[in-house]
Amino acid sequence: MNTDALEFALLKAERRVLEMQTKLHCWATDDRGRRFDDLFNLVADPAFLLVAWDRVRGNRGARSAGVDGQTARSVEEGQGVGSFLDELRSDMKGHVFRPLPVRERMIPKPGTVKRRRLGIPTVRDRVVQASLKLVLEPIFEADFLPCSYGFRPKRRAHDALAEAHHFAKNSYEWMVEGDIEACFDSIDHAALMGRVRQRVGDRRVLDLVKAFLKAGILTEGGLSRETGSGTPQGGILSPLLSNIALSVLDEFIAAGPGGPQSTQAERARHRRQKLPNYRLFRYADDFLIAVTGTRDDAEKMRAEVAVVLAPMGLRLSVEKTAITHIDEGLDFLGWRLQRHRKRGTQKHYVYLYPSKKALQAVKEKVKTLCRQDTNLPLAVVLHQLNPVLRGWTAYFRHGVSSATFQYLSAFTWRQVFGWLRRKHRRTNWKTLRRRYCVGRWWPADGEVVLFRCAKVRTNRYLYCGTKIPSPWPSGTTSEAVA
Repeated sequence: MNTDALEFALLKAERRVLEMQTKLHCWATDDRGRRFDDLFNLVADPAFLLVAWDRVRGNRGARSAGVDGQTARSVEEGQGVGSFLDELRSDMKGHVFRPLPVRERMIPKPGTVKRRRLGIPTVRDRVVQASLKLVLEPIFEADFLPCSYGFRPKRRAHDALAEAHHFAKNSYEWMVEGDIEACFDSIDHAALMGRVRQRVGDRRVLDLVKAFLKAGILTEGGLSRETGSGTPQGGILSPLLSNIALSVLDEFIAAGPGGPQSTQAERARHRRQKLPNYRLFRYADDFLIAVTGTRDDAEKMRAEVAVVLAPMGLRLSVEKTAITHIDEGLDFLGWRLQRHRKRGTQKHYVYLYPSKKALQAVKEKVKTLCRQDTNLPLAVVLHQLNPVLRGWTAYFRHGVSSATFQYLSAFTWRQVFGWLRRKHRRTNWKTLRRRYCVGRWWPADGEVVLFRCAKVRTNRYLYCGTKIPSPWPSGTTSEAVA
């Protein structure tokens, strides 16, 4: 299949996939108790497999090989995309497809000496997982609650932070900082499959999901190990399955007294009776529970959460789960959320600004890049530094970050000039400025200029509440079918 024909086929496939996803989402929304019985044919549909291949091919991990040594590029250059997908579909329809074990890779956890396991599936398995996700996601998105933000379409970390900031301003002063210990490795398979069966009745799809859960791991030492629990972190389907498992927490908080599903009158009555109200903000396995009330109310909620998560095989991390008052401040998703007095006034406000841990992490990256071989041209170093600085400031621009950006800008300048001084040990400042700063003070090499963090403008990320749009057109089932 040539490039033009593949692009045209992909365009048609994307339209078909979107139409079917919209129907599935509308059917699931209209009937909350519906179980879908014929989904396997969609998973093995040529359009779904082609779109799944495109997602896998465009992923940053496409260059990583699984246990079979194949990458997306080797498939394109060898067997060819069309032949590869035809063979995969034939294996699925003939019930001979079997997932291979994932290749283990231990990667360091940011800011710690600990390491976490990353499982790299084969390209074939990734395509089937991506196709499964295309089919299952619109169904389960109809059930997911607005308090969950991680690995969901049209949602991002800033939405969770904006909601936490909004409620912290409105008397939700006690925070339960929750972190689930080894979440992806600990999810109980039986409990997870029980929740999947609430919506999926197709035995072939259930068997496929279970096969991926039980595929096993090939360790870095070359040993095969069975997976009795958990969803290997690194698989395309794993984030969706983890959200299905963790939705038990969302539903518990939402349905409880004083939770989001209680009416405004009920919450007001709780306040008058000095009873607590609750809100949950969850991003994957990191979550905050905001509480109006006392520390005792927050501690009671922490104990109840531990009981709710236990049937799913999950437990709270003793080190990272804490109860904090908003005046003391807490770190969440790389940000510092804290209430303190505004300078020059006696008024107190809740602020969001980059955490010290996040700042230290980007400083370490800058230091590492500026310790490179001094035989390299400055343009090479700047090309490596600029994406790091641009991405970091883009994430942290929606907060009180101007002072931090100015500090990071000055820090980066010192590191770059330190590298230049080591490169040209016998050159004075005047010559360095004339050569690398065009007579000024900001480093550049030809047209490549060091990214200036201090110039990034900050603004407030608006709280959207429950108005975040669905990725699929809304409407009734009849409208979707039409």
